[in-house]
Amino acid sequence: MSAINPSTEKEFLFTEKDFQFLTQLVHEKTGISLNAEKRELVYGRLAKRLRELGLKSFDPYCELLKRDDEHEVVQFINAITTNVTHFFREIHHFEFLESTLLPAIIKEKSTSYQPKLRIWSAGCSSGNEPYSIAMVLRECMTNLTRWDAKILATDLDSNILEVAKNGIYPAASLTTVSERRKKRWFKNGSGANEGIVKISQDIKDLVSYKQLNLMDPWPMAGLFDFIFCRNVAIYFDNETREKIIDRFADRLTDNGYLFVGHSETLFGVTSRFECVGKTIYRKVV
Repeated sequence: MSAINPSTEKEFLFTEKDFQFLTQLVHEKTGISLNAEKRELVYGRLAKRLRELGLKSFDPYCELLKRDDEHEVVQFINAITTNVTHFFREIHHFEFLESTLLPAIIKEKSTSYQPKLRIWSAGCSSGNEPYSIAMVLRECMTNLTRWDAKILATDLDSNILEVAKNGIYPAASLTTVSERRKKRWFKNGSGANEGIVKISQDIKDLVSYKQLNLMDPWPMAGLFDFIFCRNVAIYFDNETREKIIDRFADRLTDNGYLFVGHSETLFGVTSRFECVGKTIYRKVV
């Protein structure tokens, strides 16, 4: 089999057979579908791993994965998984939370003795999304202490979840955060930590992180008031996407909301949601 990337041009020999095995394994483990256009992405994401293992080509790496080495399968999934995010990404979602959804929830539930609010950030990456949700929540719910409010944040990548749990970021990553929010919800590092910021404990306390493969059973009990799953379903094939969206509907309260990514749509995917705004959907009861 000839190499797609000859060794004279690329560091590692990467054949069509290697690529087909790796994309099949990705789909089997995560539901993510990678077409031929993603060949360079797969090479780039895994080249670092081959160097760490001291391998000269992709063939022995594929053999290692075929042995179902649990540690390496996790490293493989972590390397392939896309983790691109920033605070208040797709700002219109957070404006909708602040102006429309959270005020409606507060009005509906505030008469209860201890009103409950459950939120899920699926595919949370490095924590920017759930922490952004938590900031809006703190700002809208001035009497949050009487609420039983929790944000569940899940991701497939175990390494990126550690970043999220720590809540420590380069100060330069706060370009999409207002000065007001920077002052209120972030602590600036000093000395050796200059240029680093840490998320406020008040924000961290609202979020719990769990590793979860959306293809596996979901162990959470109860229903969510709204779910963020943005720029995740685009990596699934149509059949997998339909199943995931249907499962989200099952886990939402009546008239619960699902927020998806800027390049995603539920049109033609499901009849269980109605579009109520730009990439904002409400469950149909």
